[in-house]
Amino acid sequence: MEILPIPPGFGERVARAIRLTEQLNTVPYDDQPAIRAAWSELTGRAVDDTFRLIPPVYSDHGVNVRVGRHVFVNQGCRFNDVGGIELGDHVMLGPNVSLITSGHPVAPDQRRSGITAAPIRVGPNAWIGASAIILQGVTIGADAVVAAGAVVTRDVPPRTLAAGTPARTIRQLD
Repeated sequence: MEILPIPPGFGERVARAIRLTEQLNTVPYDDQPAIRAAWSELTGRAVDDTFRLIPPVYSDHGVNVRVGRHVFVNQGCRFNDVGGIELGDHVMLGPNVSLITSGHPVAPDQRRSGITAAPIRVGPNAWIGASAIILQGVTIGADAVVAAGAVVTRDVPPRTLAAGTPARTIRQLD
């Protein structure tokens, strides 16, 4: 994986995202219009009226997240979006799902000076179960299910169930 230098303004973008998610996390669940407005401010994109989120939520940048229509984000989800995150229409995220698009190099002398990053793409109508972790560069296919607690390090084909650590395809979905 390519090692990139930490870009200028990185710390400021992180501070902005933390501030905005802290504010979002004070909005009552019953006030979905305010949640959508706060999410739109965080991401820099208007979100559809069908978007639903249960706070709290966490993000390290926010501006690299794109969500489709009828997306549901359960409480405690983490969007580490340096590399970009795309959620297709009708995607559901269970509680405490982590979408982690970046990391640090393994070599000790590079850990503080560089990052690795690659996008995460979640296809339409996919369901990511509670506490699953999706790592950088992974695509989850349309209609796929990722089981609770899975750690996904490779692509998940459409219409399949993936589970385990590391996740593997368990079966095709009818």
